[in-house]
Amino acid sequence: MTFLSSISLAGATIALSLGGPAAVAVAETTERRLQRGETVIRDLNLGAPQPTLERMRQEFPFLAEATQAYALGDVWSRPGLDNRTRQIAAVATFAAMGETAFMKIHAEYALNIGVSEDELKEVVYMITVPAGFPRAIAASQVLSDLFAERTASGEQPDGGGK
Repeated sequence: MTFLSSISLAGATIALSLGGPAAVAVAETTERRLQRGETVIRDLNLGAPQPTLERMRQEFPFLAEATQAYALGDVWSRPGLDNRTRQIAAVATFAAMGETAFMKIHAEYALNIGVSEDELKEVVYMITVPAGFPRAIAASQVLSDLFAERTASGEQPDGGGK
């Protein structure tokens, strides 16, 4: 049982003992949210777990589960945008914020689902306007490293996995 599920289950038990069935729905919802988050990760990461999230799970289980349930299970699972658009938006946002580690994760997801290297380069060019050249240059260096890593591991340059 996960940490968040334990908390939700404890809350449900207390609520039921006080006559409130709403907490049971919360416990079920939390589990569904975690499952949706897991599906998002697997879809974007070629069926594999996400290494950063798995490392976080070791020392910060609450943060990892909150990330999986909310960011992935609620936000990334919403209808309205396809995964391709979400990943391009995430790459642009993290690059503009100077958060190149997160940008790299989402750039790899983008490549996994068919976004091309040239499209990611265009994102870097675009962020020079709102975020400036230093952040665009930092993003370009991280993307160059990612492209080289994928080529060295035998992955196709523009998505498609190995």
